[in-house]
Amino acid sequence: MTEESTTAWHTVYYGFVHPWHCDVMGHLNTRHYLAMFDDASYQLLFEAFGYAGGLPEWDGLGWADVHNAIDYKAELNAGELILVQARLGRVGNKSVSVEYQMINRGSGEVAATMSATIAHFDLKARKAIPLSDQMKERASRFDSQSGVSKSRQER
Repeated sequence: MTEESTTAWHTVYYGFVHPWHCDVMGHLNTRHYLAMFDDASYQLLFEAFGYAGGLPEWDGLGWADVHNAIDYKAELNAGELILVQARLGRVGNKSVSVEYQMINRGSGEVAATMSATIAHFDLKARKAIPLSDQMKERASRFDSQSGVSKSRQER
């Protein structure tokens, strides 16, 4: 994402760096950054689009990561608390762009950022499909909120 987004950041993940997340150099191993960002993406997809794989209205539908780019900014060590914030960038015909930032809760320092492109996906046909007008409208409402929704009933 090359343009600075004007949408609000939404907290979509809280985590903890366990000793088993760390490599021989004593800091969070790179493979766990992606796992934490991936966990955060499911929360974002629920908040922005109402997506949860177990819901009947989403049967046969899902999302596919088509691009992820991570920048590592600062080390994270065992015992540190983290949060991940996200905001939507471009909402296209079949995909969305998302920015994430992983923050060390103790220091407030941004430890990593990730830009992602996620395609709406037909799980049976195994191909990208268009976002509905309803999905685009919900994403627009999500962008204008300063926090996350409270429940499914707000959909």
